[in-house]
Amino acid sequence: MAAALLPIHPSHASDVSSPADSMAMLNRLHPPRPDWYEEFYATAMNTSMKAYEAEIEGYKSELFANLRGQAKQILEIGIGTGPNLKYYASEEGTSVYGVDPNRKMEKYAQAAAETAGLPAANFKFLHAVSESLPLRDASVDAVIGTLVLCSVADVNLTLQEVRRVLRPGGIYLFVEHVAAADGTALRFVQGLLDPLQQAVADGCHFTRKTGKNISEAGFTNVDSRQVVLSTASLINPHIIGIARN
Repeated sequence: MAAALLPIHPSHASDVSSPADSMAMLNRLHPPRPDWYEEFYATAMNTSMKAYEAEIEGYKSELFANLRGQAKQILEIGIGTGPNLKYYASEEGTSVYGVDPNRKMEKYAQAAAETAGLPAANFKFLHAVSESLPLRDASVDAVIGTLVLCSVADVNLTLQEVRRVLRPGGIYLFVEHVAAADGTALRFVQGLLDPLQQAVADGCHFTRKTGKNISEAGFTNVDSRQVVLSTASLINPHIIGIARN
């Protein structure tokens, strides 16, 4: 029988910590947007990423295969509309927390979880920012983050939170876009358009060197590679990898 996450199941209720601090951090780092904006952004993310997701499918399939038989309690930061759930949520016994600061993402993520075959009792959406995860120390086997460190307010604090909630030996799977190589035409354009990107894409940065942040976060091992995706345009290159706590 699959492990449950909702509070009506006492065995897992202790995984979720007091929400007060997390809510304060949410309001500080991601002040409430108008409902129309959050709904517009969630709808856009649900409809505009199909070509990108089709191109990256092979990479994600290979990456998420690392979860099979290794992780039952999974946290996905920046879960958005839930495009990753189909890769890992169908394994029997899997339970998932999905964190996102945009509450309007919840209905899309829940629908994606249902489509992936994850029982409703085994999925919990948490309205929070990744810099203050409302989970207890060492409470999950794996953390997933795809295209999220580009838009968090504090990359290093997010990574420390990832390490905090991971059990010893737990794994962090990531897919992130990073700055192009210095001196290239793409890097020049990214720097030029970065302020506009942040304004129109909910805080997303073109120019972060996220791979360096991950390698210096204190994980015992980090294994990653760089790829370029034709459908990602200026949001290139990507780093894809796994880090062990």
